Amino acid sequence: MDQKWLAQLPVEKIVSWQPVGGGDVNQAFHLQTIQQDFFLLVQPHTDANFYQGEIAGLKDFQRAGIKAPQVIANGEINGDAYLLLNYLLLARSGDQRLLGKEVARLHQVVSPNGKFGYQFPYAGTSISFSNTWTDSWSDLFLKQRLDRLAQHLQRKGFWQPPQIQLYRQARQVIAAELAFHPSQPVLLHGDFWAGNFAFLTDGQPALMDPAALYGDREFDIGITTVFGGFTPAFYQAYQHELPLTKGYQRRLNFYRLYYLMVHLDKFGMSYAASVKNLLLTIIKDC
Repeated sequence: MDQKWLAQLPVEKIVSWQPVGGGDVNQAFHLQTIQQDFFLLVQPHTDANFYQGEIAGLKDFQRAGIKAPQVIANGEINGDAYLLLNYLLLARSGDQRLLGKEVARLHQVVSPNGKFGYQFPYAGTSISFSNTWTDSWSDLFLKQRLDRLAQHLQRKGFWQPPQIQLYRQARQVIAAELAFHPSQPVLLHGDFWAGNFAFLTDGQPALMDPAALYGDREFDIGITTVFGGFTPAFYQAYQHELPLTKGYQRRLNFYRLYYLMVHLDKFGMSYAASVKNLLLTIIKDC
């Protein structure tokens, strides 16, 4: 990206631009103009549709009253997709009780058609998911997510027959459990780790980088537990606003497994032991 590339953005008089770290999907930049600052995401050698799911998620968040970056523009420059957002002024920390309440509010937005899925697929750099609408959370989670991941891991050589057999055993446990769990299709962040929330300078939490879908809310909560960054105050506030149902501790392992399988697919064998241990835990807890 150079001055000629930047000059094609729908903004005037860019004063400076600096790379911003913290993600593994996009190139990210802080743009400063005479009038205001922007946050720029770039996906090289990709068409503009790469960002259609994220754009829809951000707009759904805002319609629900959830604080999130605003979409300014989306397009393609010299074969590179870009997404231009307003720049949020962030604080170093904040009250995670407010974050718990905000996520509970998100999880009360019910699917407009009563189905699980989303209007756009999830577009990733390592693996994508169709988000095809379905009447069953189990079908979406198992067939569109876990099975697809399992196929990728096998194709890449990360899983051999012993791991595939473990997965089949764990899948049976997950299917049996979800068959009796009453899931409701609510709006999810879809990639809710600690790097995808922040606190604004006014103390309010904001959600960013969504991989939105309508699904079981335990999916988001399970992902929060994989890498940490969420305090007891977050979970206490969430439970106060929207209590989780009996047996959730066991089911959260299903969503930890999904997230670790995503990371195994994306980053390789450093996640193999964690995935194997979680498969064994799910089988043991049945």
